[in-house]
Amino acid sequence: MTAVSGANCAVVIAIIMLIGARLRLGRLRLGRGARITLSLGVLLGFVVLVTPEPSVLRAAVMAAVLLIGLGIGRPGRGLPLLALSVIVLLATDPWLSRSYGFALSVLATGGLLVLAGPLTRSLARWLPTGLAALIAIPLAAQLACQPVLVLLSPTFPLYGVPANLLAEPAAPLATVLGLAACLVLPWLPGVAGVVLWAAWVPSAWIAAVARTAAELPGSSLPWLGGPLGVLVTLVLTAAVLVLLLRQGTRTGSRAGIGERMGGRDGDAGSRGARRTRSTLDGWSAVALVVLVLVVGGYAGTLIGKGIGRALTFPADWQIAACDIGQGDAVVVRDHGTDRDRFALVDVGPDPKPLKQCLRSLGIDRIDLLVLTHYDMDHIGGIGAVIGRVGTALVGIPENAQDERLHARLTEGGAEVRQAAKGDAGTLGGLRWDILWPVPGGSEMQTGNPGSVTIEFDGRGIRSVFLGDLGEDAQVALDRVSAPGRVDVVKVAHHGSRDQSPQFYAELHATVGLISVGADNGYGHPTASLLDLLRSVGTLAVRTDRQGLSVVAPAAAGGGALTVWTEKGG
Repeated sequence: MTAVSGANCAVVIAIIMLIGARLRLGRLRLGRGARITLSLGVLLGFVVLVTPEPSVLRAAVMAAVLLIGLGIGRPGRGLPLLALSVIVLLATDPWLSRSYGFALSVLATGGLLVLAGPLTRSLARWLPTGLAALIAIPLAAQLACQPVLVLLSPTFPLYGVPANLLAEPAAPLATVLGLAACLVLPWLPGVAGVVLWAAWVPSAWIAAVARTAAELPGSSLPWLGGPLGVLVTLVLTAAVLVLLLRQGTRTGSRAGIGERMGGRDGDAGSRGARRTRSTLDGWSAVALVVLVLVVGGYAGTLIGKGIGRALTFPADWQIAACDIGQGDAVVVRDHGTDRDRFALVDVGPDPKPLKQCLRSLGIDRIDLLVLTHYDMDHIGGIGAVIGRVGTALVGIPENAQDERLHARLTEGGAEVRQAAKGDAGTLGGLRWDILWPVPGGSEMQTGNPGSVTIEFDGRGIRSVFLGDLGEDAQVALDRVSAPGRVDVVKVAHHGSRDQSPQFYAELHATVGLISVGADNGYGHPTASLLDLLRSVGTLAVRTDRQGLSVVAPAAAGGGALTVWTEKGG
């Protein structure tokens, strides 16, 4: 959580104050003013060292205000300190108001200040106080931040609180050791190396917890996005807080005015306590109804979608376009008698959505990987398949970074081969042929124009994958390796306007798969491309609106296709 920045600043200041209290200059001990000044200096250095990110700035300014208050004898309290820090930072840099990092840092800190104590007392009714506090801290931060997190990613982190609970104890240790190593490095590099190695241990633990939580089933449950998602999250959060905190408040009301008094005042106090309990019970009932309706409706939706997918998903699917955002990651499957074999054309921009897609399709091993070219929206997700690839067909490397990518694949056990026109092979019962680029050519060999273009044929479907070829490259490909009519085309460059109408007319595909991200900023797919597909009788299937999209031979045969999409439409 972003509140970790505050914990790190607190650890640094605590160390300096403790050391300063025991430090002597001759016969003089450092006074409080000198220790505070020293702490402010070290705090400034710490911000420079870790870079002044919005969450770090919030924590540092809040710590500085606290130190100044201590110096003048006016120590502040949590919420006023947070409010003053926010005012100072926004007055200095109003653009911070648009920063998700700043908003999450403020909300997490506010959640800890307002909710951690009451949640601890509430949970302590069932758990030991120490354990209740450990759970309450990440829970308070998560509840406070979740409405904003929904805007960043419309998902619900099922394991967020347990992951933070496991990772938090290691954060201060990593901070202290890392800072010590930085301070020692200029003078004793050997000692600094040992300290850095020690700092690696808690850092590796934090990373391992994050990776494990992200890879667990259901780690990111789908959720509503946009303003509606925020509103539903706020309502759900309020209901959870009412139910968690009501018992403590009811206990407080029973111990309130009149419980230990006699006579009329005692009777009046008892009547007031009964009214308070009645009001609390009313709000608790409302919260419980809201929670049951929201959670029940959500669970029913997930179960219904699962059942609907199980009933409608084509068992003999052959092509699947993963919903991985603005990028390409399309699977080709041979449904063989002994075992299924899989090819993957590009890996998208990010390993996480690709892993989720492969997991949902039941894919553990990639027999054939095709990397059409080296743009990040086509190779950024390579981490999802390293160690799981049999053969990799790649384009001409353009720099040392591309060479390192080949080396990573080789180290993971893949056979890496540079692909060009004339290369061919089989994927079980499917034949594949490389149509482009032309070996030995002097033009259009790298980048978008040099995208490795592959054709698959067999099991009733003929398909071609165009990478990011532009119009000129499409015309050149058509001249030297005209693919003719196909059943499925992976539309070039996410549906940009740089397309050859004649080429698509000759393909005359039944289905055009457009792998594209929602609200991508490029205007993909363009209206001209969609009009082009419509004019040649090609059905446009786009992942931004329809999610995971698969194509299978229709039961009727005769070249007919079945198209299944995750989101319908």
